[in-house]
Amino acid sequence: MAPRLIISADGPEAFAGWRDSFATHAPDIEILSWFDPATPRDAAQYALVWEADDDDLRAMGHLHGILCTGAGVNHLVRSPAFPRHVPLVRMGGGDTARLMADYVLWACMTLLRDARTWALQQARHEWARNLVSRTSANTRVAVLGYGQIGAVVAQSLARAGFEVCAWRRSRGETADGPVSLFSGSQGLEHVLGQADLLVNLLPSTPQTRHLLNEATLTQLPRGAGLINVGRGDHLVEADLLALLDAGHLCGAVLDVVAEEPLSTHSPLWDHPAITLTPHVASEASREEQVRYVAEVIREMERGGNPSLLYDHQRGY
Repeated sequence: MAPRLIISADGPEAFAGWRDSFATHAPDIEILSWFDPATPRDAAQYALVWEADDDDLRAMGHLHGILCTGAGVNHLVRSPAFPRHVPLVRMGGGDTARLMADYVLWACMTLLRDARTWALQQARHEWARNLVSRTSANTRVAVLGYGQIGAVVAQSLARAGFEVCAWRRSRGETADGPVSLFSGSQGLEHVLGQADLLVNLLPSTPQTRHLLNEATLTQLPRGAGLINVGRGDHLVEADLLALLDAGHLCGAVLDVVAEEPLSTHSPLWDHPAITLTPHVASEASREEQVRYVAEVIREMERGGNPSLLYDHQRGY
């Protein structure tokens, strides 16, 4: 019997698109709609979700697996109704990592070349030359988080010519090629102390929340820049604004913020040194997501454990 996947991701209006894409790229998976009253929810073995309320989560306790369309799943597991005995798998796939690497490379170049100034000048119809002679070859980038995506990002930056180091909370595998890998509290101090550009890709855990605060960001050399593509709760936004105003940091590119959508009253919107993007750094195409979800289901049907299986003890 074909494995059955029930889909709630992106709401009832998106179901037809998911169904058609699975029919084309993974016809061995039977697709059901979470929103079809004629379909009993216990008919499926797997669920594909983004957001789910407590009642939805309670109805998923029988499943063999829950797959999330995002790399971050904190919004699901923080609910007391989440069925912790059901395996939860985060979104991955090759395009997810490559898209993030492309975004971070763009963000690094944006800060390196002070492109925010160009954008503001264009909005004012002002022609003024802000020359930057520094190159990637003499710019040091530190990547916080060296998991599946962080490793691809770090290696991509190294190939682009940056001097790259990375940090992970615990000791693990060594980095490949030109990327230097550090861990632990002393390792964090080391990478912060030498980073011209800091890229945050950490998961959200009790240990990493508010990690980007005045104490850590002031360890960066004066004139450094920040790129946050991890989670909004990593950054103390008031501390960032103060350090930008004081000139300790030259700028920031933020794809994630503490409150999403960002309040219209937030000072982040109008700060001249901040570039905002609306949580779009890495979202693979529907087709790529379908291929990834289908492969995860096949792996679980064979009794395997997907590489992006959520660990409740680690928090990611």
